[in-house]
Amino acid sequence: MDINDLVRENIKNLRPYSTARDEFKGQASVFLDANENSYGSPLPANYNRYPDPLQLDLKDAISKIKGVPIENTFLGNGSDEAIDLLFRAFCNPGKDNVIVLPPTYGMYEVSANINDVEIRKVSLLPNFQLDMEKIAETIDKNTKLIFICSPNNPTGNSINREDIETILANFNGIVVVDEAYINYARQKTFIQELTEYGNLVILQTFSKAWGLAALRLGMAFSSTKVIDVLNKIKPPYNINQATQDLAFEALKNIAQVNDWIKESVAERDRLSKALTALNIVKKVYPSDANFILTEVTDALTIYDTLVDQGIIVRDRSKVTLCEGCLRITVGTKEENDKLLTVLENF
Repeated sequence: MDINDLVRENIKNLRPYSTARDEFKGQASVFLDANENSYGSPLPANYNRYPDPLQLDLKDAISKIKGVPIENTFLGNGSDEAIDLLFRAFCNPGKDNVIVLPPTYGMYEVSANINDVEIRKVSLLPNFQLDMEKIAETIDKNTKLIFICSPNNPTGNSINREDIETILANFNGIVVVDEAYINYARQKTFIQELTEYGNLVILQTFSKAWGLAALRLGMAFSSTKVIDVLNKIKPPYNINQATQDLAFEALKNIAQVNDWIKESVAERDRLSKALTALNIVKKVYPSDANFILTEVTDALTIYDTLVDQGIIVRDRSKVTLCEGCLRITVGTKEENDKLLTVLENF
């Protein structure tokens, strides 16, 4: 399969925006080309110059941790930007379609609707795994993207690896594996499969385990052909300099992040056991993420009670296959104890 055959014709012919810094080679000390404020910034750090549009230093630091070459890495304003760009690169509005697997992350459908791309929904099986037969029946010649969230949001489980590999090997389109919660999972990342499948796109994020949700920084890993297309159509300076600087510093503290991951997993297991013992809890689903899907006796009333106590969880009771369920993020020990106290007294 040639990735270029999947790219929209107008994107193939697109002449990308050329920044002022793209138009010269060599070193410079006086920059009078981009109409910046030459005097500096009214801040301790100077942010008067436009940032590196390809974030090469930050990608180099990420590559040392992830083991993915710079040329196979895309950075976006959150993973949501990469999701939107995949629609714009590969899906012709009003013609092509994509497959999503509910219950799953809602931005896939939102981005499809924004880009006027048909959404085809194939619900997960009751065990929250892929309905492979139904997926195969739903694919047609205009199916360009399949989104697989693993570990899945909001169910928390990892998707069977063999099923994902079967789709990758047989689908003539882009398979997007969203690994936002992979740091908390027992299952390993699909990064090792990048060299085997040219149609694989892996999404990861700094918003979860790395604790940088406010910076809005997402990662996409794929073949160079896919990454080149994303770089071609992204805004020229999509990652601001402050985000690049702070993320670069955060990457130096991987030991702290790993400690938080271990603590979160331990708290996830403790919280799951404690929830299972409550009379108002009907089922606690196994989780590979930093949240727990919990079926309760009266989701709306319990949700409102928690809100009254200043505790916010996510009501997923109206979502396919999640009827009567609350999605509870694993907090600190103190936060989890407060949650349990309220639930015990409900």
